[in-house]
Amino acid sequence: MKRVMTIQDISCIGKCSLTVALPIISAAGIETAIVPTAVLSTHTQFKGFTFRDLTDDMEPIRDHWKKEGFIFNAIYTGYLGSERQIDIVKSYFEDFSTPGTIKIVDPAMADGGKLYVGFDEHFAREMGKLCGKADIILPNISEAALMLGEEYPGEDADEETVKALILKLAKLGSKIVVITGVTLSDGSFGFIGYNVEKNEFFKYGTEKVPHKSHGTGDIFASAFTGALVNGYSVYDSLSIAADYTAACIKNTYLDPDKVDYAVNFELELPYYISRLSKQKLG
Repeated sequence: MKRVMTIQDISCIGKCSLTVALPIISAAGIETAIVPTAVLSTHTQFKGFTFRDLTDDMEPIRDHWKKEGFIFNAIYTGYLGSERQIDIVKSYFEDFSTPGTIKIVDPAMADGGKLYVGFDEHFAREMGKLCGKADIILPNISEAALMLGEEYPGEDADEETVKALILKLAKLGSKIVVITGVTLSDGSFGFIGYNVEKNEFFKYGTEKVPHKSHGTGDIFASAFTGALVNGYSVYDSLSIAADYTAACIKNTYLDPDKVDYAVNFELELPYYISRLSKQKLG
């Protein structure tokens, strides 16, 4: 059975980070090993949330896993709470990277052109350095601009503007750069990516649903990781993740009993599993 390590926080209510990564990657038939970076009572959309920093636990977990000789098919990182945690994650990359280990970084730190609470510009630059050590990175437009120290172009930035950001991000060192949450020229909503070795852009979009919510980036990154580790190509894995995320958003948009802080990723897990199975059979 394949095994993925995912390093990010636990928001006890909020359907994001580990509370979506664990069920989604597990649903893909993959053992999911977690390194919690913090425990929050809710995600940061709520006011007055509690925050328990688990930085001091990260290195002992790493050392124990090294002693046990655990091997991982992929290491996927999400929300990291401090620069020290970024440094520790670099050591995870060094200690657990084998020739077959894929390193995926979702630099979850900003939206709408603004950093999340507790982060500053220096943190964004350090996150950029971590991205340079990854094979695949999945920033949104805000995160891309902030890591580069560029002016935020807005969520509706055109494709050429996004491509320019991607080429600058590629200089950080990763092999595949994907900017998510892009409105494409045909009006669809999806991603634009770039394969550094092939010097090739690619893109994919789904129907744009007028509903925005917390956690969709985590859902996308988790679904992508699950598909990729199952052997699908980068493009197919990204497309599956985009379709699944869009299905979750649409389900929520149509649900009269929806919550206002997250999307219904749970109800669309059968769809995600069926997509993996169909493409595997195909």
